[in-house]
Amino acid sequence: MPKELLIQVPPETAADASALKLHVARHIRISESQIDHITILKRSIDARQRAIKINLKLHVFVDGEPFSEDPIALPDYPDVSNAPEVLVIGAGPAGLFAALRLIELGCRPIVIERGKDVRGRRRDLKAINRDHIVDEDSNYCFGEGGAGTYSDGKLYTRSKKRGDIDRILRLLVGFGASADILVEAHPHIGTNKLPKIIEDIREKIIERGGKVLFETRMTDLIIEGSAVRGIVTQNGDRIPAQSLILATGHSARDVFELLHRKNILIEAKPFALGVRAEHPQNLIDQIQYSCDYRGAFLPPAPYSIVKQVNGRGMYSFCMCPGGVIAPCATSPGEVVTNGWSPSKRDQATANSGIVVELRLEDFAPFAKEGPLAGVAFQRDIEQRAWRLAGETQRVPAQRMVDFSKAKVSADIPKTSYVPGTTSVELGNVFPGFLTQTLRQGFAEFGKTMRGYFTNDAILHAPESRTSSPVRIPRDPDTLMHPEINGLYPCGEGAGYAGGIVSAAIDGEKCAFMAAAALVGVKPLS
Repeated sequence: MPKELLIQVPPETAADASALKLHVARHIRISESQIDHITILKRSIDARQRAIKINLKLHVFVDGEPFSEDPIALPDYPDVSNAPEVLVIGAGPAGLFAALRLIELGCRPIVIERGKDVRGRRRDLKAINRDHIVDEDSNYCFGEGGAGTYSDGKLYTRSKKRGDIDRILRLLVGFGASADILVEAHPHIGTNKLPKIIEDIREKIIERGGKVLFETRMTDLIIEGSAVRGIVTQNGDRIPAQSLILATGHSARDVFELLHRKNILIEAKPFALGVRAEHPQNLIDQIQYSCDYRGAFLPPAPYSIVKQVNGRGMYSFCMCPGGVIAPCATSPGEVVTNGWSPSKRDQATANSGIVVELRLEDFAPFAKEGPLAGVAFQRDIEQRAWRLAGETQRVPAQRMVDFSKAKVSADIPKTSYVPGTTSVELGNVFPGFLTQTLRQGFAEFGKTMRGYFTNDAILHAPESRTSSPVRIPRDPDTLMHPEINGLYPCGEGAGYAGGIVSAAIDGEKCAFMAAAALVGVKPLS
């Protein structure tokens, strides 16, 4: 058996295989020549002390002990061309991983995606950034791969109890992601690498007999009695189904409205909302690493802050070291921000959502909307931001300290948000309670991270799509909607996930339950 070690080493040692081998040999008191191989199992950074260390979990093979790299192989997906069909609405992480799991279980997935394929989306993203034109079916949120494709590819999740995280990561490696995601404490793929991985997943689905229909939007659900019987598309086409996995994402407001219109039970759900804050990356490095210069052996520093402010949680969300801020509106007449990083995280700025938890009672001004009250609250802020920004995709922006003083910034430096900024008093974007919490909270953040509270930081508003404002109920045992037989609400849009990995896990769970009902299956290992 290999020796398992938990060690701390300087960053330069962790980055150099020869130096690491020498360190390990000295640590276990043997000669270097006795070490045949070292496998890094886990890697994380400890920046709590001034001398930064890298935590490593290792397997060390010594004295001729045989070792072999654990190959990452995809499952042996069967041909399901003639198998029972399951409709999967949405080709984001939940939908794609549901489709793959269905194939494993002997069912044929028919994936319905309102947006374009991953390459076709690029033209529409360019139109948002350059021409301020929002395509309601093809944007940063809608299209092949969902929001994750062009929004970073962060794979960290706290949802340890939801399912097999390692299985999802290994599948991603099998489809082309770097094996580093199996090792890093906060794995990340990068927006520049995700499109090819998504394409390969789609090709595998098609190769094994599944079907993927792009630019096909569900406009109606066909319900007979209390059971799913199919959908109607925007062209009036009817696609039959007895089983439907609804994985449309947290921004598919038309789907929420459709369900409500058809008296299918949905519920308002709390979420969080705020701004996206951008700092110079070198400033975040200095704060987090307690150094003047990060150096070549450390990655751009992230940060994570949680505070209680005025009785509400205020926290960093989807932090992107070396990243950029993107325009993520899904309809004309609204402004929405999000952030992403390329695989190298080599941009000059760091950004993070800084958001405040909302409660159901906060949606009271929109109570007449019933379970869509949170959607109306969200939309009202996004439309207000659009008007304040001159009815364009330019984003309302303010320097951080100026915001705390309710002072319109005299100037806004160029930020990573390509459509541009408009200097605005951001208190005009948000309800009073939210503005007050954010203003007080940023000063509190500055006490935790000395140097964070600065006018060098630019706030972009709003960061409003943190999670779904709606939950679609489901039976905990069958994962089926309690009123509609064959309808499986799934992923972020249904309120059961929060990110790529948790959405993928939920997609797999729903696929298993759908397959079990159709063909009868036993859990796979």
